Amino acid sequence: MQSFVELWVYLSATPLFGLTATLVIYLAAQAASLRLGQPAWANPVLWTVLGLAGLLLATGTPYPRYFAGAQFIHFLLGPAVVALGWPLWQRREELKRRAGALLVAALAGGVAAGGSAVAIGWALGLPPEVL
Repeated sequence: MQSFVELWVYLSATPLFGLTATLVIYLAAQAASLRLGQPAWANPVLWTVLGLAGLLLATGTPYPRYFAGAQFIHFLLGPAVVALGWPLWQRREELKRRAGALLVAALAGGVAAGGSAVAIGWALGLPPEVL
């Protein structure tokens, strides 16, 4: 147990904390999702975000300190998002056929996201000029 405490003290004081915490929590969430049969509610990205938020709150770690170590993952997300364009390009004919449904889904998702953000801000008592 003493070595774990020493490791925690070391990691929490270095930029490795953000990278290590993100990877460990994601791998645990991915393993749990696979064990549960990958239901939608067990999305590893969702549980990683929630786990990291809880960890940062519990340890009192400011977000800038966390992000100093997580920048590497943030950097890699750019090429990963661009790489998603290839499967979309391969399925462009199907996407054209379903353009109407995709447009409705995108608009409904945008309205739901914006509405829920405003509702959460209102519920938390944010001033109207922020909303």
